[in-house]
Amino acid sequence: MFRIARELKQIGVLGINRRNAEYTLWYNPRKYYPLVDDKLATKDLAQKAGIKVPELYAVVEFAGQVGGLHQRLDRYADFVIKPAHGSGGEGILVIAGRTGGRYRTVGGQLLEKEDLNHHLFNLLSGLYSLSGQPDVAIVEYRVRVAPVFEAISFQGVPDIRIIVFLGVPVMAMVRLPTRMSQGKANLHQGAIGAGVDMATGHTLHAVWKNLIVSEHPDTSQGVAGVEIPGWRDLLELAASACGLTGLGYVGVDIVLDKEKGPLILEMNARPGLNIQIANRAGLLARLEKVKQNIERLTSLSDRVAFSREQFAAPA
Repeated sequence: MFRIARELKQIGVLGINRRNAEYTLWYNPRKYYPLVDDKLATKDLAQKAGIKVPELYAVVEFAGQVGGLHQRLDRYADFVIKPAHGSGGEGILVIAGRTGGRYRTVGGQLLEKEDLNHHLFNLLSGLYSLSGQPDVAIVEYRVRVAPVFEAISFQGVPDIRIIVFLGVPVMAMVRLPTRMSQGKANLHQGAIGAGVDMATGHTLHAVWKNLIVSEHPDTSQGVAGVEIPGWRDLLELAASACGLTGLGYVGVDIVLDKEKGPLILEMNARPGLNIQIANRAGLLARLEKVKQNIERLTSLSDRVAFSREQFAAPA
């Protein structure tokens, strides 16, 4: 055990205890957590800054509002329902269309209105919230998969997680939905995590349930070497979004919509550490390098250029 701990330290892997003690607790003042823990607050913050997010269709705050939601949603062929304070993809319901008066999920399951109501009641009760406290339901635009990801995604939309520290993007990965993850871009539920070269935006290694993989298990397409379009712009977007929160260590999740382009999906004050496995690289050395140079990185352009130069994947 001690040998493994020493080896992980040598390659600069950041563990959860050190992340909490030296980064999330030190650089993320608790008073700013609501800005990222509440998805409605995050949307509002981004929109006021001119940053695009998935369009909000409806908000359900009380059980008495559930029955009237169906009429409000008649104008939308598809949509997503999610808890405002959820995490890990729990409680997200993706409606892809309608069949005979019933709702059709992205996986093809048909739901009656009563089924949708039941899900909303569970959501409002706090079943999926971070704290288990009563929650609010958000209904929003369903993102369409960008062509670059169509061959390496299953029944869902990939997202791009970028870790930003003191305004500098330090590491990134693409989370690819699978059959196992039920179309959700969540690693714990079975999505693939593919590391990204910070210099070029090309996907690198990929991990799936602790296995190193080269192909998507459902589409059999290679997941490495995919070039994410507009990579520099995405790094600037992530750094800009992080700068709105008052938090110093944040995971920014971006989706690429087929028609609308990059959209901020959410932000996380406690981003997970599996991103290191996907990149086969530790975070510690990168975080230390940012600390050592941050005083001279005075502009957004400086910070993004530093990221692309210093954290490029080895040739």
